[in-house]
Amino acid sequence: MRIAGREIGRGSSPFVIAEIGVNHDGSVERAVELVRAAAAAGADAAKFQLFRADDLMSRASKLAAYQASAGERDPIEMLRRLELSTDQLRPAVEECRRAGIAAIVTVFSVGLVREAELLGVDAYKSASPDIIHKPLLEAMASTGRPLIVSTGASTIDEVTHALGWLRRSSGSLALLQCVSSYPTPEGMEELAGVRALSRVFEGPVGYSDHTPGIETGARAVLAGAAILEKHLTHDRGAAGPDHSASLDPAGFAAYVRLAREVVSSGRVAREEKLRAIRGEPRVPLSSMKRVLPIEADVRTLSRQSLTTVRDLPAGHVIRREDLTIKRPGTGLEPWRLESVIGQRLAGDVAGDMPLCEKDLIGLPTTAAA
Repeated sequence: MRIAGREIGRGSSPFVIAEIGVNHDGSVERAVELVRAAAAAGADAAKFQLFRADDLMSRASKLAAYQASAGERDPIEMLRRLELSTDQLRPAVEECRRAGIAAIVTVFSVGLVREAELLGVDAYKSASPDIIHKPLLEAMASTGRPLIVSTGASTIDEVTHALGWLRRSSGSLALLQCVSSYPTPEGMEELAGVRALSRVFEGPVGYSDHTPGIETGARAVLAGAAILEKHLTHDRGAAGPDHSASLDPAGFAAYVRLAREVVSSGRVAREEKLRAIRGEPRVPLSSMKRVLPIEADVRTLSRQSLTTVRDLPAGHVIRREDLTIKRPGTGLEPWRLESVIGQRLAGDVAGDMPLCEKDLIGLPTTAAA
C-alpha cells in the first residue's frame, strides 16, 4: 500500500498519522498550527474530520460518557462548534503539502464524499463506528484513493463483512485495530487485535491508539502494526472531547521516536526493547479481537442508523427518499438500507429518529455479507 508515495507494510518504518480530528477547536488557524506541529514531530500524515453536525446527529443523539466528562452538554451543539467545512479545511490540507506530509480525512456522511474529493487528500479513513456503514465505506472506496478502515468496538465478523463490501475497491486498503475508549486505560490496549486482523486480511494492519502514554505505539509495532494513529493536541488540558486522550507536540515526537527505534533495531535489540517496554499479556486466540465493556457506550452512541427524514404514518411503504443515515446506532444498521426499502410501517414514526425493526411489518432477515 502507498500513501503519497510512501510505501506502507510490515518491516518498514511505521506510517504515523497525527490525528488532529477536532482538536483544532473549530479554528482554521489552529488546524494549520497542528499540521506544522505534526510535521515537526515526525508524523507522516495529518488527519482531519469532515462532518456536518445536522447531517450526522439525529434528535435521538446523546453524548458519550467521555464527552460529558469533558464538560460537553449537548451533542449537536458540540459538533456544530467543532465543525470545519471543506473550504475551512483547505488551508490545513495545503499546509500538509508545504510540510511534506500526507493529508488524510475521515468523512462521516455519504453526501460529503464528493466535497472531500475537491480537497485532493491523499487517502480516506473511516471512523470505527462506521464499520457497519456500507454506503459510506463504498463511497470512499469508489474514489480510488487509499482507504484506512478503523475497527474499534467491532467484532471480527463485522470486520470480515466490511472487507466483503470493499473487495472490489480499486484503491488500496488497510485495517486498524482500535479500542474505542477515550482515553484507553492501561492494560486494555488489546494489541493482540493487530494479529487477529492479520489473520483475516492480507494487507497492512495498524493500530489507532487512544492510550495516554508514549510507548504503546512501539508495542503495537512489535505486535505487527505498520500504521500508527495518535491524537495530537496543542494542550492536553484544553476544553473539548478529545484533548485528554491526545499527546502534545513533545509527547508526540517521543511517541514517533520510540516506534521507529523498534524497527531500526536488530532482532536481539528488538527483543531487549520488548522486555523493556511493558509486555503484552497473552490473550487466547478465540478472544483476540473483541468488544470491551469500556467500548459499549461509543459503540451504541457513535454508530449510525437508518433514520427518517420526516414524520411517516402507519402503513407507509418506505422509499429511499424517506431515509437518511445518522447517529445514534440504536436503530437498523446502515447496511440494511436496501432490504428496508419497500417495507411497510407498523405504526407512526417521528421524523429525524432512528428506524427500528419493530417499526416495520415483517422485515426480512438479511445477512451483512
